[in-house]
Amino acid sequence: MKREGNLLWVTLLILLMVFGLGACNNDDITEDVTDDDTDDITDDTDGTDNGDGNFRTVFLLIDEESIDNGNEPNDFSEDDVNDGMAEIGHREILNFFANNIDEEITLYTGQVGDEGWFALRQAPGVWGNVGPTNNAARNFLEAGPGLGENGDDDMLDEVPDVIPLRATSLAMLTGERVLAIVYDSDISINYDPLAANLQGENLGIVAFEVLEVNERTNGSSSDLPSVNIRILDAASVLGTDLYLYRNPLIPESSSEPEDTTPPNDIPEIELSPAD
Repeated sequence: MKREGNLLWVTLLILLMVFGLGACNNDDITEDVTDDDTDDITDDTDGTDNGDGNFRTVFLLIDEESIDNGNEPNDFSEDDVNDGMAEIGHREILNFFANNIDEEITLYTGQVGDEGWFALRQAPGVWGNVGPTNNAARNFLEAGPGLGENGDDDMLDEVPDVIPLRATSLAMLTGERVLAIVYDSDISINYDPLAANLQGENLGIVAFEVLEVNERTNGSSSDLPSVNIRILDAASVLGTDLYLYRNPLIPESSSEPEDTTPPNDIPEIELSPAD
């Protein structure tokens, strides 16, 4: 009986040691996840999660009313905005944006009737047939045949569903991550029917997060809001999922509505995967 009692105590001690080691290992695993994986998740949370673990990027167009050399309030130099490299289909990152990742700056957005930011609500289906992918919006971004490749932009005239963004539509972008093609001159808009001429030289691309949209009080009554942004690494954003802005407010004409003040109650933005 004494020997059986000793064996029982030994067995209990062994079990206690096994469970103790297991608890230590679990603590180590928990510590590893907390220290390493959380940092990785935090680093990747620029922009809005689209629900499947990826982060959506709104595809926009910007012209010289917002980003150009000499523009207020940044007074960019020609080198800052790739002015010396401007050409049809140019898609390099603007130097200022490549060299100032995580910096916060303010951009002006033009005037009513001469807007600086534009949404592509839907990419024309024919763009999807030219390559280099089967995604129409991505082909435009990558300057495919007829969309900028080798200076050919024949497919960029009279493009429907390009919407100039005024105050309410700009405010709806708050919190969103943006990837934009920047034009060296004005994007011209026809209102009847609504269509844009997207031909012309490009300065390149930029990526940023929209932090805040504010009424401009230091200019004319037709000035559109200023937008505070945080510059993102466009090289990293290029590989993310592109989304199109489906519900910007559609202007009636070049002067109506005179929507220059962001609303207190901002409508919810509607985005869908670019096709």
